[in-house]
Amino acid sequence: MQRQGIRFLQLGNARPDAWMALILALAGLMPGPVFAQGTLEDYQRAQRFLAGNLRHLVSVADVRPNWIEKTSRFWYRKVGPKGTEFILVDAARNTAGPAFDHAKLAAALSRASKHEYQPTELPLEELEFGDPKAIRFRVAKGLWTCTLSDYQCQESPAANPNEALSPDKKWAAYVEDHNLYVRNLSTGAVAKLTEDGIRGWDYATPLPSLRLLVEQGTEDVRQPAAVFWSPDSSKLITYRIDSRNAGRFTSLQFVPPNQLRPKAFSYVYPLPGEVLAKAEPILFHIQSGKRVEVKTEAIELPFQEGPEFEWFPDGKSVHYDNDDRGFKTKEFRVIDPDTGEQRVWLREHSDQYVDPGETFFHWVPASREILASSERSGWNHLYLYRGETGQLENQVTEGPWVVQRIEHVDEKNRRIFFRANGREKGEDPYQTHLYSVGFDGKGLTPLSPENANHSVSVSPDGAYFVDNYSRPDLPGKSVLRRTQDGSEVRVLEEPDAGQLLATGWKFPEPFQGKAADGSTDLYGLIWRPSTFDAAKKYPIIEQVYTGPQGFFVPKTFAATFRLQAMAELGFIVVMVDGRGTIGRSRAFHWFSYRNLGGAFEDHVAMIKQMAARYPYMDATRVGIYGTSAGGYGAAHAMLVFPDFYRVGVSISGDHDPRLDKAWWNEAYQGYPVADDYAAQSNVTMADKLQGHLLLEHGDIDDNVHPVETMRFADALIKANKNFDMLFVPNMYHGEANAYLARRRWDYFVQYLLGVIPPQNFELKEDRQGSEQR
Repeated sequence: MQRQGIRFLQLGNARPDAWMALILALAGLMPGPVFAQGTLEDYQRAQRFLAGNLRHLVSVADVRPNWIEKTSRFWYRKVGPKGTEFILVDAARNTAGPAFDHAKLAAALSRASKHEYQPTELPLEELEFGDPKAIRFRVAKGLWTCTLSDYQCQESPAANPNEALSPDKKWAAYVEDHNLYVRNLSTGAVAKLTEDGIRGWDYATPLPSLRLLVEQGTEDVRQPAAVFWSPDSSKLITYRIDSRNAGRFTSLQFVPPNQLRPKAFSYVYPLPGEVLAKAEPILFHIQSGKRVEVKTEAIELPFQEGPEFEWFPDGKSVHYDNDDRGFKTKEFRVIDPDTGEQRVWLREHSDQYVDPGETFFHWVPASREILASSERSGWNHLYLYRGETGQLENQVTEGPWVVQRIEHVDEKNRRIFFRANGREKGEDPYQTHLYSVGFDGKGLTPLSPENANHSVSVSPDGAYFVDNYSRPDLPGKSVLRRTQDGSEVRVLEEPDAGQLLATGWKFPEPFQGKAADGSTDLYGLIWRPSTFDAAKKYPIIEQVYTGPQGFFVPKTFAATFRLQAMAELGFIVVMVDGRGTIGRSRAFHWFSYRNLGGAFEDHVAMIKQMAARYPYMDATRVGIYGTSAGGYGAAHAMLVFPDFYRVGVSISGDHDPRLDKAWWNEAYQGYPVADDYAAQSNVTMADKLQGHLLLEHGDIDDNVHPVETMRFADALIKANKNFDMLFVPNMYHGEANAYLARRRWDYFVQYLLGVIPPQNFELKEDRQGSEQR
């Protein structure tokens, strides 16, 4: 009755703020003392904390190096309150400075392009410093060369984006009418390598995403030929995909450009348990035109695109990784390009799943060995194998901590540089550090000492690395270090949060508590408004994502800003990483296997512990929102804990795993498909909804088809449940949208704060600044 009454009064002629107060009081929902929260002033302040607008208040130390060829020189884009600057660094010489004269380049580019560019807002992409006298870069779709002596800019002829050039630049491979061709770039002669390609059984053609179809406005899209050239350009390996029997979706773009009628696009999108598209690997010898079929069963494709191949440096063999259906086995496969014979050199298996994002193989050419990660010990660690035989030589790393990825391998000195988390005592176990270790597992050396999260990039020559370190409550620095011992060469950037702190903003607070089992340590983060007053009562909003492929509570200074705007409206905002995500032990990770909907008991337990510690957190008024798997989670949490989560916003939610992409669900929910798919679907639980729920989805979502939200809506209607819905034209998956962000703000302000939101507040954000970050 409360919800229906609110709607009736908003549509009537009564003064809405008075009626709202009366209704809330009658419903027993009026908070104790009434404080100003969710006001126009709060909205205006919150707007200042949007990502794009924040760059005018704070600069963060976040250097993303673009290494120049195989040297220790690099350039990076510096974004701050005064705009964008390009910096060039020579690590060996310990020098750093502007990469060029920004004012002269802006003037030259403006003259040549007849478009005005500002020195502090140069939108340069793919910047190249190969020639010391000139630079090359891309602006929009144009490729430019500018001399650095006299600052003259000239646009280069655009290369054909659908051609794949050989390493020696003598051949170009391309697809026409579903068949593969190669063209001799010096003579112009064309050789047709295949004759029998047809639609749905194409050569060298990845399965396209809906986004590509929409961008090109057709199902007959053009894309680069999927070929992988040998180092000497004499051969290539590709594939032929048979998608004729694969599951497909059709999407309607309701408001396409340049026409009134909706536009339909059909594309491959296999669901769990369905027939998959299959790729057949094929090799071609360019000079002779010889075709070699790879002697293997077709590779099943659980989603879109196609398989990836890599040649050994000597060009004598090809290798690739293959995940079987359900991701229980991962193999390192090697192909003889002359005979097509294939051998499996290494295999990793699990009865649950071998995580496709966490498990990897790294080929070491000099010694013909393989470095591989595995959770077999209970923690993700590195192992060393003999290549051809797959014989285990030794375990490289061990202990109750997690290897994330290899950053560099020094083959000459047989040392591995890798990122890992959880090894350092007294720290948040999710904080990442860089280490080096010998191939034999000896001489483990920490290289990033600060108690912080370290994001690193090692130079191609292996001598230096850029280290961005920070925590949510520590701005940190960007420094250049030596890989030999982690010693500091120079500070590259330091953050400046002075103006931000002057607003009253405080660092988010890390929070440690226990899972629902009462024993497992969990970690979260708490955001408070800059106007925080401990005497007030604040509703709680949780931003949620529980996908098993990662962990999601921010661990860096820059990443914490995205939730501050919501807090400024008068909320305490929280995030939690519960059991079932990566970054911890295998047992912790596998908690979510065939149990994707079971993670929320940990979130409820953590929020209750937060509220017990901080009485100003009102655990009787809790909201939740999320995108994608977080969209599923926001709605699912409300269905499983209807007395706890009162208000939710679900964005691009994958509400039913039976209707979601095969790869993600078959890996983490399990394969073969079982009854737990239906049991954990929001669709089958729709009758449990009690609170206020807003569903948002875009018509051209290229990841989660809107059918999932529509089926959930249909189930809610059949269960006679009230809910709200925004079906958005021309919105891709979870896309940022100022209008939708404001509507989410309004939803929580109205139903969690009990306040009439400002009428049609228009969010304004400096999107250019946000994107450059």
